[in-house]
Amino acid sequence: MGDEAREHCGLFGVYNHPDAVRLTYLGLFSLQHRGEESAGIVASDGRTMTRHVGMGMVHEVFTPENLSALTGSLAIGHTRYSTTGSSRVQNAQPLQVDFSRGSVAIAHNGNLINALLLRDELEAHGSIFQTTIDSEVVLHLLADPRYGRFEAGLVDTLTQLKGAFSLLILREDALIGVRDPNGFRPLCIGRIGEGWVLASESCALDLIGAQFVREVEPGEVVIIDRSGLRSIKPFPKTPLSHCIFEHVYFARPDSVVFGESVHQVRRSLGRMLAREHPVEADVVIAIPDSGNSAALGYSQESGIPLDIGITRNHYVGRTFIQPRQRARDFQVRVKFNPVRSVLAGKRVVVVDDSIVRGTTCRARLKSIREAGAKEIHMRVSCPPIRHPCFYGIDFPTRKELIANTHSLEEIRSYLEVDSLGYLSIEGLLKAVNGRGGDYCTACYSGKYPLDFGSEADKYILERKFAGEAHPPGTPPPDYSKPAKLRT
Repeated sequence: MGDEAREHCGLFGVYNHPDAVRLTYLGLFSLQHRGEESAGIVASDGRTMTRHVGMGMVHEVFTPENLSALTGSLAIGHTRYSTTGSSRVQNAQPLQVDFSRGSVAIAHNGNLINALLLRDELEAHGSIFQTTIDSEVVLHLLADPRYGRFEAGLVDTLTQLKGAFSLLILREDALIGVRDPNGFRPLCIGRIGEGWVLASESCALDLIGAQFVREVEPGEVVIIDRSGLRSIKPFPKTPLSHCIFEHVYFARPDSVVFGESVHQVRRSLGRMLAREHPVEADVVIAIPDSGNSAALGYSQESGIPLDIGITRNHYVGRTFIQPRQRARDFQVRVKFNPVRSVLAGKRVVVVDDSIVRGTTCRARLKSIREAGAKEIHMRVSCPPIRHPCFYGIDFPTRKELIANTHSLEEIRSYLEVDSLGYLSIEGLLKAVNGRGGDYCTACYSGKYPLDFGSEADKYILERKFAGEAHPPGTPPPDYSKPAKLRT
């Protein structure tokens, strides 16, 4: 239960390449940051599909033996961190089924806010679900026997979905990419030789030597088959709601997301932060790695020298066993270590991308103080996170979000820093090349772009994404009553 937010997943697909499986395997490495819980690949040779999924990171799930069992010139892959559904191998993606019109596999990034309703309706008509994830709903809708042609069923299925969904769909002889009409989650198109590639981020194209072509447009369905790539747009025109947190934290800095260089946007966030929250200090340091670009921007705008004040251990495995007591502090010391020669006796500006619960952040700042920092000025390159996300980010429930239940002064006191400054929503949106109206900021503002119906509906979704049951008829809690900070 640390401070890092987590994404739902990463998507990668290849069409018409003799080495499709290996390329997909490599592409998933570039998207490992989007999900470390499970990984999987489904491949097709034009007639049959083969699948391998497992729990763990990409290098833990795949071996030379199980990769060689995946054959074909078409493949889709997935890295997952669960925001809906429990952490078990049955929920690993891509999902794959055989039905009356052949085989189909699906990989999903996002969350469907009407998945519970759709699932109830499907189960009432006899559908039997094998997983607890909302992505399986899409497969059941696609398999409806009323659809004669797959494409007709695809369009009808997609128009029933509500929420955030970037999808890869694999048929025996076709690869399909989909983005929801709001454009919450990214998805891009690339070329490699005579083949096509679809990926959550452009950095995955770079690794395999594919050429970036363009992003899949919000509300667009791209169908790639032996006739080439064609596009259909089955959704009504909808205001854009790109997830701003892709730029703040999730996407890799070497990616282009929503038409913007992630590194350039983060550097602009740091510049805005320096204008809004200046301070007299001796050195600027970043919380690595996601704070690096913003710290650079803060230094450039303020004129305060940038230095490496914290080193990160990149070799801490997921299987590392922590003791129950003092687990957070010990985890921080294993993963991050302060550079005493940079910090001792200095007034230090510490730049991080976000503060979620505050627990891990507090431990990191404590280690900086113990390294001899005279003053610590915490600067955060996004606004306070006060509301949960229902569109594919694993923000915790409102009662766990430190900025939802505590004032900025209370947070500053809890973190034990000399000053605390968050970037404003206005400053955040100015950093995305003047296209602020295209972005979703619900986690900061509470203004959700898709209607949930009622506060009770939001509460039920919140508990669902937290993996907790919601007793029928139980009213939402009173969030106006602050919770006590853990010490």
